Amino acid sequence: MQLLLEVEREDPIDFSGLPFDEDDLRQLACLDVAEMMQQIQAGNSTEDSQLVMAATVTRLVLENLVLQARLAILLQEDVG
Repeated sequence: MQLLLEVEREDPIDFSGLPFDEDDLRQLACLDVAEMMQQIQAGNSTEDSQLVMAATVTRLVLENLVLQARLAILLQEDVG
């Protein structure tokens, strides 16, 4: 979680308007990633594990881009 907080210093996440505690969401995300990493590493070589993790991160980045684009479109529609 400390590493996540360090990353957030450079690229903060906007939690405003959410009915959830920021630290609870961070904790949930950390636990989810730790569980995912354990599952990926079980029975896979280091190289395969790294490829699966890279694909997973890429998917999350893409999902975030799509959500940000949808949000920008919605905000633009509200203004215009």
